[in-house]
Order: sequence, then structure tokens, then C-alpha cells
Amino acid sequence: MGRTSKDKRDVYYRLAKENGWRARSAFKLLQLDEEFHLFQGVTRAVDLCAAPGSWSQVLSQKIGGQGSGHVVAVDLQAMAPLPGVLQIQGDITQLSTAKEIIQHFEGCPADLVVCDGAPDVTGLHDVDEYMQAQLLLAALNIATHVLKPGGCFVAKIFRGRDVTLIYSQLRVFFSSVLCAKPRSSRNSSIEAFAVCQGYDPPEGFLPDLTKPLLDHSYDPDFNQLDGPTRIIVPFVTCGDLSAYDSDRSYPLDLEDGSEYKYTPPTQPPISPPYQEACTLKKKGRLAKEIRPQDCPISTVDTLSQPLPLPQRRTLLASEVEDNEMNCSP
Repeated sequence: MGRTSKDKRDVYYRLAKENGWRARSAFKLLQLDEEFHLFQGVTRAVDLCAAPGSWSQVLSQKIGGQGSGHVVAVDLQAMAPLPGVLQIQGDITQLSTAKEIIQHFEGCPADLVVCDGAPDVTGLHDVDEYMQAQLLLAALNIATHVLKPGGCFVAKIFRGRDVTLIYSQLRVFFSSVLCAKPRSSRNSSIEAFAVCQGYDPPEGFLPDLTKPLLDHSYDPDFNQLDGPTRIIVPFVTCGDLSAYDSDRSYPLDLEDGSEYKYTPPTQPPISPPYQEACTLKKKGRLAKEIRPQDCPISTVDTLSQPLPLPQRRTLLASEVEDNEMNCSP
């Protein structure tokens, strides 16, 4: 895993393994914290779509290390245990998940809700942006159940043509909404992070997971809000600008010039969806060419009788003359 291509290409991937982070995305949350001081005064935090757990690691060190801090990680997939982190394997679109989070906090709301989740991208930007928007709204919906007034919400967002509608939706619930791009996030990626501070829901608002915040049947022409309804969200870059460039390739020997040594991942994936493919590859059975001699004879279609050979006969001289006359113009 990463012995050649990623180790040589992505400096943040290498640094994450060397520093004990489960994924390079840990640097994104750290750089967001440098800019917005997300962990200041936070004692209860929720990490949605947490697997493989790099953001939960950061939260456990920044909040769980305070003694009274509590971190709850939620994901549909199984995740290896982390010290100081309570794990819930559940769906963030279910009310039972929100109730279980509050139960772990002994009935107290959370100070911070983060979500670094993303769907399996297809490469079709319009589809990916829509799916990511729905995931963000699902995280926002659960945040309205567990977040205290004045709390903070941070979630991944894909910037696109219709992102204004998402900002407008977030602005209804938070006094401050910004779009941030950490230094460790590749410039070639359309991802960014919506940093929403000052949770202040509208008067009379009742959280309800049965009602989506954004209906899929909205008018596309309405997305580009204008006039008083248009929300202009500031764009902020995070992290030291003199730090490593996530889109650049660096040599393996970064500092002292010593010989590079491979560092294994901090935590291998648990039951990944590609596990069967990896097993087949180790056995040499992945995308293996099937040769005729490898097939058993029982699977080959056989004919009960040989095909008859075409009959041949000699044309008479009169038949040849008739054919020549029929073919003449």
C-alpha cells in the first residue's frame, strides 16, 4: 500500500504515516483549526462519516486530551478503535443515530460537528456535486439535532455552479459561513470546506430528519440566486503558504538527506470493499486470461455429427454458355 506511487507523489500522504495519522486528511482539519480556532472551548465533538478515523484522531488529541472532553465518531463502516473516541456504526440520516449521540453526551448538546464524508465520485462533476450536497445536508440535518446554540459545523463541500443554494441553506442556521481551502487539499480537486460558526436556528424551527432540507425537485434556474437573496460567501485559504504544495511531487529525502525508509500505514483498512480483489490479485487470478487449454472439455460445445462438406460437381458445356449469356449486359 503506497510503497511506490503514492509515497513518491504525495508528500502529505508520507507525512501522515510518519506522524501516525490514519489518513492525510488529518492535515486539513489541523490547518482549518489554525485559521478558525475550531477547538477553542470545545468539550464535546461529533465526527460524522468518520472512517478511517483521521479527523477523530485529531479531535481525540485536541479535545479528548483535556480530560473532560468527549468525541463521538459515526460511520456506516466499521472503524478501528481509537483512545478517547466513542464509536457509533450507524446512518446519519436516521433519528436513532442523533438520539444515540446525545445519549453518549449525557443529554448535553455538542460544541462542534465535523463531516469529511464524500460519495464515491464518478468524474461527472454535476452528479458528484449533487451527491455531495445531499450528504452535506444530511450532516447538517443531524447537526441541528445535536449542536448547541453558538456551536460550529464544518463539512466538506464541492464547489460548483449551484453551490450558492447550499450556502444560502447554511446561512439560515449559522451567523457566519465561509468557504475554506486548506493547503493540504489539492488545487486540482473541487473540494473545499464550509466553516459555519454561530449556530442560530430560526425561531420556531424543529429538527426533523423525515423532511429533507433540500428537495431534489427544485428549479435549476433558481439556484443562481441574485439580488437580496444571493449569499456571497468569502473564500479563505488555510495553512502556511510556504508549506508543502499538495499538487507538487517532492523527493523522498525531504530534510536531512538520509536514506528513505518505507513507513507502513498507521491503521490498515477494516473489511474494505476491494478486499476480494486484493485476494484474487495475490493468487494471480485477477483479470487472468482464460486460455482454451485451461477450459475443461465439458464446457466446450461439441457437435454430435461433423458438418457436411459442400458438394462439388462439374458443369456441362451447355450450362456454362447459359451462365455467360445471363451475365452479359
